[in-house]
Amino acid sequence: MKSSILKYITGPAIAGILLSVTPILFTSVLSYYAIVYETIIGRFSGWEWALITLICAITSAALTPPTMLALLFGYFLGWKAIVPLFLINMGGILFINLLVRWINHERFLNFLRRNPKAQSVLDRILNKELEVIFFAKLSPILPFGLTNLLFALSGAQLKNILLGGLLGMMPRTLLAIWSGHEAREIRTLLEDPNQSTITQIVIIALILVSLVGLWQVIQRALQKD
Repeated sequence: MKSSILKYITGPAIAGILLSVTPILFTSVLSYYAIVYETIIGRFSGWEWALITLICAITSAALTPPTMLALLFGYFLGWKAIVPLFLINMGGILFINLLVRWINHERFLNFLRRNPKAQSVLDRILNKELEVIFFAKLSPILPFGLTNLLFALSGAQLKNILLGGLLGMMPRTLLAIWSGHEAREIRTLLEDPNQSTITQIVIIALILVSLVGLWQVIQRALQKD
């Protein structure tokens, strides 16, 4: 029994758990320091924001949720935050792909190969991987780091992960920047970032489009099988 459980405790499994839990925990820490040191952050120079962007491009892979960063960057920088945030998003994707090269992900692939049906469906879905990545990234409720890990493990091409991630993250990133830019108090923004009716409508729309798009892609894959 113990050995059967241990065989599932692989590098990807541990990484998946961490990428799901740590962003939630770190959000509270980030919110606390942003509120306490709001005045100091507001006086940051361009070079300091460039350094923060570089750091966040690495930490966004596992610690700092991109949506949270978009809210904060939007609050302090306004629409000037667009370029840094997209650099952060792309950096997080690249970092996860590098991480996958060092962890043991062969067990994940071997598990799929033992199931011809699952392998066949995965192969067919990967033929439309750009669509899958785009619709997955479009949803605000799917963890950024976890989806990056799954796409990297699945064997998706890096160019498609980057392009799909860029296009899929664009609406939710711009929405978060706008919410941050319009906020008058950082505490109110972080405690209830979706208080605007427009924001709530857009988020629901993104989730619905994401679900419908993913369902259609998977259905086409199953029908071809």
